[in-house]
Amino acid sequence: MDVGSPVLEGADAEACADLVAALPDAVSDQPRRQVDPEDEYGAAWGDPAIVLRCGVPRPDGFDRFSTCQEANGVGWFVPEEQFDQGVDVLMTTIGFEQNVEVLLPASYRPPAAAMVDVAAAIKDSIREVKPCV
Repeated sequence: MDVGSPVLEGADAEACADLVAALPDAVSDQPRRQVDPEDEYGAAWGDPAIVLRCGVPRPDGFDRFSTCQEANGVGWFVPEEQFDQGVDVLMTTIGFEQNVEVLLPASYRPPAAAMVDVAAAIKDSIREVKPCV
């Protein structure tokens, strides 16, 4: 599966490679899937796939007035239009040197379980620059 991770260099590439190596074997009780190429800065679990990408740009719609949700010490931005429990969620970390996004299909909602499952790997691999709250 191609997760479409961005092209990265230097510290961004190193931090994202560390993150991918530290990610858990399961997210939201879904097993990790093979990604192609294997050296992508992303990962996937389950079918339909939960997809994580590292080194993405700041999310559309995020500004200094945006709120975030925190799970296990990691802040996430979720666009308001995705609060509806029947839609897929594209959540993005806030306050870390490299942004990490997770696309969570609606069938795995609520997103808190996925947030918790990847939090330790994010905190261990990517430097926090400013807490979101």
